[in-house]
Amino acid sequence: MDTPEDRLAQLGLTLPAPVAVPPGLHLPFTFINIRGDRVAISGHPAQDAEGRIAGPYGTLGRDMTTQQGYDAARSVALSVLANLKDRIGDLSRVAGWVRVFGMVTSTPDFTEQHLVVNGFSDLIVEVFGPEIGAHARSAVGMASLPMGFAMEIEGELLLRS
Repeated sequence: MDTPEDRLAQLGLTLPAPVAVPPGLHLPFTFINIRGDRVAISGHPAQDAEGRIAGPYGTLGRDMTTQQGYDAARSVALSVLANLKDRIGDLSRVAGWVRVFGMVTSTPDFTEQHLVVNGFSDLIVEVFGPEIGAHARSAVGMASLPMGFAMEIEGELLLRS
């Protein structure tokens, strides 16, 4: 049986390094918060290969197309998986995704936030399969997000005992 790491390799994807918080940036929270078998995932942007915060930046409907947003949301998923793997060691420990919440900076007339966040959801289902990867989800538009991010995506999942 393929592991999530095997599926990532089959898709030709590699995880970035775990997040490297820029010097001087105060973040009084953790990106991955584990409590028993529950994992709360803080809102994530994307990271570059070295783990540096890499956006995406801008506004959907003005600076980015829906397809660009979809692709960026896949990058956010890779960042989430990198930080999750850093904390739990093996992505096969994930018993099930519970919820995903996608926030998309968008113009008032942009109505395709759900299609943008599909980039995240589709990758999670591809990597974990439909049984473990299926999740409840919301995708909403925002006037702005911290640091000018075009999107920030958070979630919850369960770990195997």
